[in-house]
This record gives sequence, structure tokens and C-alpha cells, in this order.
Amino acid sequence: MKQRERLLSHRDQLEARLGELDQKLMDPEVSSKPSELRKLGKERSDVDTLVRKLREYQSAGKHIDEAQALLADETDEELRALAKADLDTYQPRVEALEKEISNILFPADPNDAKDVIMEVRAGTGGDEAALFAGELYRMYTRYAERQGWDIEVLSSNETGIGGLKEGIVSLSGRGVYGRMKFESGVHRVQRVPATEASGRIHTSAATVAVLPEAEDVDVEIKDKDLRVDVYRSSGPGGQGVNTTDSAVRITHAPSGLVVTCQDERSQIKNKAKAMKILRSRLLDMKIREQEEAMRATRRSQVSTGDRSAKIRTYNFPQSRVTDHRINFSLHRLQEILDGDLDELVDALVNAASEERMEEVESGGGQAQGPAAPQR
Repeated sequence: MKQRERLLSHRDQLEARLGELDQKLMDPEVSSKPSELRKLGKERSDVDTLVRKLREYQSAGKHIDEAQALLADETDEELRALAKADLDTYQPRVEALEKEISNILFPADPNDAKDVIMEVRAGTGGDEAALFAGELYRMYTRYAERQGWDIEVLSSNETGIGGLKEGIVSLSGRGVYGRMKFESGVHRVQRVPATEASGRIHTSAATVAVLPEAEDVDVEIKDKDLRVDVYRSSGPGGQGVNTTDSAVRITHAPSGLVVTCQDERSQIKNKAKAMKILRSRLLDMKIREQEEAMRATRRSQVSTGDRSAKIRTYNFPQSRVTDHRINFSLHRLQEILDGDLDELVDALVNAASEERMEEVESGGGQAQGPAAPQR
């Protein structure tokens, strides 16, 4: 009901704007300016479409309310069957209209359609943190496989006991950033390590960074700002990996960012991967600077993925995963670690959508498109 009231609260404002547009379109001065006429005509069409959807949404909602009231009070089986049929007819339409209207009133993050570069690193906790980082890395790649996304390993630094110091992977597919952006932050694990004889629970951590993959048009990188060093790869590697100067380290002077890549035998391929990571880190810095400027007007930070904050705890003794930003817990830890993340991701996406709607309506932001009537 709260969602319905929130969406319908825009109807009067939009209908008033529709009247304003009709008046302007009848103005001879406007009709003599083709560009202005086209602009107002498009806005009128957009607003009219949204108003029609809101009217249908309100009507369908009334049918649902009436059917639910009938089911609560009526004992006649024939009338109850009609009420159930109405619910089956109108409930799916209401849900579809809610999504359509919300997407128009509260547009998604323009970066949501981008592919991502995901970085997983061991934090505090020594070997146990590295093992946990490896489990998170596998969890995300399994989730990506379930989604049908393409996976490309950009860099990997494993430990000798099956853990991971650092893993960087590119995920490509439909709406990847929109699903994965809330994973940025500090992930904490609570469990008894296999090497702990006394059975004492240890707490370790790993950090996750999710960067929207940058295109050339997103960030400008000048050659004069780069220092490229090549050197011999270290660590595990096959023939040719550790015997040639194929590893690449790129330093971006203005930002101070340093990216290294040594997974490939080819220096050219390593440089290409390093540049891909650098571009995405620079875009991420740009986005975070913009968020910092708006932070004073924001009441919640669900969608910012603040990496200094603990965002989630994986409690093995209780088989529980808790996301602290939305106070949401699930008691099926192993399934989640196996890549079954949809319920958790959906909860975060919905919380961010609610946050955005409340922010716009309280004046902390501005709806775009036809939902922002001009004054």
C-alpha cells in the first residue's frame, strides 16, 4: 500500500503539468518555433503516457482492494471464486505497472548497464582471510555463471594453501553493474578455522570493489600521464611466463593509481588488461567524487558501497549471512557461497530503489524525465 500511495501521489502534479503543456502548445508564439514545438510535444506525449499508466494502476489497485475485501467477508463460494479470479487478473498487471512507473519516475543509475571489474582482496586475518577471499571470489564467479555472464580473469595472486591474496575479474553481460554494485565493501567471516584446536571462533575480513567498466569516452587518459614499467613475472607460471619481461606495471601520475598485471605471457596482453583495470578505477573515482558532493543531502548510503564500512557478515556456526546496511539476514550460508545470491541482491536493489524514491520526494534529489514537472 505504501508503494501504491507513493506512486499515485505524483498523479495530480503530472495532470497539472499536462494542462500546462496543452496551453503552451496552443500558444501561437510556440507554434511558430518548430524546435520548441517538438520539445513540448515530446514532453506532452511522455507525461500523457505516464498519467495513463497511473490511472490504470489506480483502477487495477481498486479492483484488488475490492476482491480482497470480498474474500475476507464473503462466504458465498461463487462470489469468492469471482474475487479470486479478479486477483489473478489484476495482481500481475499491478506489479508490472509498478515497475514501469517506478522506472520512469525514478530512473536507474546510468551505469547500471555497464560491465564490471570486480576486485577481491584478503583483509585482516592472515591465512584465514586469504581463504575467505578465495571463497568470495568463487561465490561471485559461480553467481556470474548462473546469470549467464562472461567471465575473464584479469589478475590472480593465490596463496599456497588455496587462498587468495587478490583476484581481479571482468564480468560482462546484461545489467551486471546494476546487480553487483552493492557488493563493494568489507565482508567479515566468523568461523572456527581448521587449524584452531580449541574450537575458538575467529573473525577475518576481505574487501570487495566493484568498478563499472570504463569505455574510452568515460575517462580521458593522456599518454604523458602514464609511466609503464616491464619486468619479469614472479610466482607460479608455465614456461615463458617467468623467463621474459612480460609483466607490466602502469602508474597514472595525476591520481597516483598503480596497476600491475603479469598473468599473460604476452607483454601486450598484460598491458591491455592493466589499462582496462586503470580506466575502471579512474571512472570509479570519478563516480565516488560525485557521490561525495551529494552525500550531505543523502540520508542513507546503501548504494554507495563505502569500502571503509563493514557491509556483511558470514557467520558459519549459525549458517547465517547478514547484510548490515539493510538489516537483512538469510540462514543458508552454504547456498549463498555456492553462488545463490539472487535473494540477497534483490533485497539490496529494492532497498536502494526505496531510498531513491524517498530521496527524490523529500527534495534530496530530482526525478528525471516526465516526472520532473517544469515550473
